[in-house]
Amino acid sequence: MKNYSIVSFGLLTAALALSSLARSQDTPTSRAGQVDQRPPSVYQKLAEAGPGGPAPVHDLTGFWNGPLEPNFADMPSLTALGQSKFKMNIPDPFSAHSNDPWRTCDPFGFPRSATNETRGLAFATMPQGIVIMTQYSKIWRMVWMDGRPLPKNFGTKGGPSSRWYGYSIGHWDGDNTLVVETTGVDDTTWIDRRGYPHSVNMHVEERYTRVDRNDLGLTVTIDDPKMYTKPFVDVTNKFRFTPQQQEDEQLCVPSQAIDYLNTIAIPAGQDEIAGQK
Repeated sequence: MKNYSIVSFGLLTAALALSSLARSQDTPTSRAGQVDQRPPSVYQKLAEAGPGGPAPVHDLTGFWNGPLEPNFADMPSLTALGQSKFKMNIPDPFSAHSNDPWRTCDPFGFPRSATNETRGLAFATMPQGIVIMTQYSKIWRMVWMDGRPLPKNFGTKGGPSSRWYGYSIGHWDGDNTLVVETTGVDDTTWIDRRGYPHSVNMHVEERYTRVDRNDLGLTVTIDDPKMYTKPFVDVTNKFRFTPQQQEDEQLCVPSQAIDYLNTIAIPAGQDEIAGQK
């Protein structure tokens, strides 16, 4: 199985990353305060390239490289329903007790595809819209730019069905900010790896701002009155333009995830329980 070593290494790396929500791939120091001796990431190297001149107008086309994880905002204010849903979610897909959909390689869904494993991103312009491609799990989203409205009445008779990545429309705000609105996301998915829930009527706004040729900023804002008392910014992130992108194949393979759970995670959980008796 050609991907086994890559995925196994990825599982171990992700398990370490999940132990601290505030850390990202480009953090320069270790947990003990020692200087990190790992070689600079691609993201760090690209950061040294400078702005590269002014940003082109209405154009994000190309590959962009980001940190492993974005910066999470403060904990949002949950409604009573949101709190009950949140308490049911147990993060850390590599533990025996988690119910994270990632645990068995279920689709990330949206906006988790924009808040988790964010190291690679690409945009392609189509006649009626823009395609956003996420490197991890090879996620492909269509953002319609032809003036159509977002669908409504999800889950009602004659209404549209929810989808893993919802329905997205977009428009330009000024010369360099792409605004993407998304709704209709299947409510079995999580907003991010912390386990925050959402309803099918959640409204997500992504704002991609190309501040110069080489720098792209992203802000993800959640509005879901059923689950949260007010809209909130879930993450902010920064990407660097990559002139020649060598795409890595980063897939969550169900058979390998199940093998990991059966041979490592579940036995480790049983040993932990036995040790507490």
